[in-house]
Amino acid sequence: MARVPGRSCGACCTNLIDVGVVLGGTTILEHINLHLHCGEMILLVGPNGAGKTTLLRTLLGEFPHSGELQFVSFDATRRVPRVGYVPQRLDIDALAPVSVLDLFAAAVSQWPIWLGRTRRARETALSKLGLVGSEDLVDRKLGRLSGGQLQRVLLALALTPAPDILVLDEPVAAVDRTGTRLFYEAISRLREEHDLCVLITAHELSVVASLADRMLVLSDRTILRDGPPREVLADAAVGAVLGFRVDLGSLPVEYRKHRPHGDPAAEATR
Repeated sequence: MARVPGRSCGACCTNLIDVGVVLGGTTILEHINLHLHCGEMILLVGPNGAGKTTLLRTLLGEFPHSGELQFVSFDATRRVPRVGYVPQRLDIDALAPVSVLDLFAAAVSQWPIWLGRTRRARETALSKLGLVGSEDLVDRKLGRLSGGQLQRVLLALALTPAPDILVLDEPVAAVDRTGTRLFYEAISRLREEHDLCVLITAHELSVVASLADRMLVLSDRTILRDGPPREVLADAAVGAVLGFRVDLGSLPVEYRKHRPHGDPAAEATR
């Protein structure tokens, strides 16, 4: 989805209005009020048990919730956002004869894999892998990919079809430091070029904070802070909740301009 010149928010936006999640009689999230802008990269942090994964899975439609999830798009036929998802890892049998192309073919075609791959499946795989610089992996067996290569393949798959929101739940747990930085830089580039809203949970706080537009801090089942990473990390209350402080000197002073919060319907029609 190409960026629309002159718009503060591209072709869609998503509002969570007083969203709550109760599972097994236990309140996991409550009073979640959040606006997700097109083109923004958002880092979601909080202590263990704060509800980060629950919030992501609620966006994926896996959990029932109270409150309202409001989606506005120029495509009036769509009532909910299209969400792409990159998991922490995908357990693959190293000896399994499944290729990257097989994975894409299963996702984009109803044609049985054992009857051969369609031309459309290969074209789609090459196109999406090209977005993450990994076209050369199309015929590689999944079990022979490095951690970083596999995560780039999963990222390309999450972009099939093009999502409104890209959700990543600690996506580089099995990737080395260099691969981690390259992976997140690729994410940042994609949100710019395709106007994606990217929502990430990550342990690599300083790396992602240096690329993110916003940081959300979950605590006591709700959002404690929401703002530019430098401002959020400077808050003593946030440091107390996270249990550590980030060296702000390691973060860039200037971030991309932040889109103003506002009514999604007004933003989508500007």
